[in-house]
Amino acid sequence: MKSIQVLVLVLLVSGSEARALEWIENAEVGELFRTAGVDGTFVLLDAAAQTCTGHNEARARKRFVPASTFKIPNTLIGLTVGAVQSVDEPLPYGGQPQPLKSWEKDMGLREAIRVSNVPVYQALARRIGLERMQENVSRLDYGNHEVGASVDTFWLKGPLEISAIEQTQFLGRLAQDKLSFPAIHQASVREIAKLDEGDGWVLYGKTGWANFPDSGNGWWVGWVQRDRQIYSFALNMDLRDASEAGKRVEMGKACLKALGVL
Repeated sequence: MKSIQVLVLVLLVSGSEARALEWIENAEVGELFRTAGVDGTFVLLDAAAQTCTGHNEARARKRFVPASTFKIPNTLIGLTVGAVQSVDEPLPYGGQPQPLKSWEKDMGLREAIRVSNVPVYQALARRIGLERMQENVSRLDYGNHEVGASVDTFWLKGPLEISAIEQTQFLGRLAQDKLSFPAIHQASVREIAKLDEGDGWVLYGKTGWANFPDSGNGWWVGWVQRDRQIYSFALNMDLRDASEAGKRVEMGKACLKALGVL
């Protein structure tokens, strides 16, 4: 009973935090979506100012399955509970044919997150186990906290769901080392999530696609560290087929540039 009461309190507090953030609709970002003919949302969280800037607030507050963006918390949980000793410890993919040839080999999480290897991360989830997974998803205050009864599909098919705003809150805490998880493991996750860097900025992120490779919701989430300031972001959009996969990062980078972060 006590654990249920604590969970309810966490949900109430996290919901209040999301509502407390000021939303600023940005016309330039909105125009990017309209010009591209894309149905979606983009959120940039400035944690210091407690503001969310972007496009389509209603969708930004709507929850979707996280798909492969869950590889970020999955890595953190796996390291924390000792399911793997490092991001370079190989995990088995299972030996079965996969949608992508790049998934058909055993690999560590450093490589697996880069190619978004689903079977390797499913193997990690099975090592973690349902009880420890549920405990740590709730500890992270991640989305609706619901992992259901299938430890290796809940982030792909549900019941776990998270909104774009909640993604930015979680990632902002990870970027600033503010999660109640060992700092060494948070640092490892940040290291393998790094995508690019330029003059005064470093970009971190992860894509996701619910119902891959068929039509579904596509994600690109992450954060930019710029001049010691952290800006976490989340984009999600409707994807119709594989030809649109590249639009997630393309749209996301355009939005970041429009907001002066990249």
